[in-house]
Amino acid sequence: MSEAEQRANPLPHSTEDVVRAEQGPDTPQTASPSYRLAFTDRDFLLREELRPVRLQLELLKPQMLMDEAGIESTVVMFGGARIPAPEHAAGARTPVLADLSRYYDEARRFAQQMTLRSMETGGREHVICTGGGPGVMEAGNLGAQEAGGKSIGLGIVLPHEQAPNVYVTPELSFNFHYFAIRKMHFLMRARAIVVFPGGFGTLDELFEMLTLIQTRRMKPVPILLFGREFWERIINWQALAEAGTISDSDLNLFRYAETAEEAVGIIDGWGKPV
Repeated sequence: MSEAEQRANPLPHSTEDVVRAEQGPDTPQTASPSYRLAFTDRDFLLREELRPVRLQLELLKPQMLMDEAGIESTVVMFGGARIPAPEHAAGARTPVLADLSRYYDEARRFAQQMTLRSMETGGREHVICTGGGPGVMEAGNLGAQEAGGKSIGLGIVLPHEQAPNVYVTPELSFNFHYFAIRKMHFLMRARAIVVFPGGFGTLDELFEMLTLIQTRRMKPVPILLFGREFWERIINWQALAEAGTISDSDLNLFRYAETAEEAVGIIDGWGKPV
């Protein structure tokens, strides 16, 4: 049965009218921008007044495609784009960054283990989701591919030249203009959030998650920080609690992990009595 026969309504499909409009006579009237179909008029869609529509489209497109792919839940992996694979550690810009390369392998192994579990559900549950870039993100997508499963990459347009890492499942590789909408997609299916050492972007994403859960704008999910030494060196969590700017109980919103196996165990035991 053709798509036209399957349609529930008798009105013409929009693609039919796109073709018809392009086949019309060439006159001053048809050549005018005002005559273009609104949904094919790029200049119109990019106008300032159309930002609400673009926000909606950017929310809707990945949502629909992930629904069609049958993805019901994800495991989100955040972490530094600059963290190299161990074999490239010698070229790292600082000795500390070179040492952090060990987390590339842990991210890769963690993604492998979660993807094997995901494949038991037909690739519907616990699908690895990264920002689609290099470093820890690449490691996550690579691990998923090595396990024989699919993974998501939520990229964003940046001023410098960039492209998704080659391990993202192509049909699950997305590109965003709005950081806010990208963040929503990180969370909408998240069943666990795993955060590796990183910079401003990683910190931004981490505190976004903690704030949403702290304020009960999001249901609690496991939040794991890989590398206790790194995190306790750059963030004095205890000082925040002692100052009273967060509650002591807020320190229980996350846990530390050092290895892939430890992280999987924490996720499995989350919410159970210690």
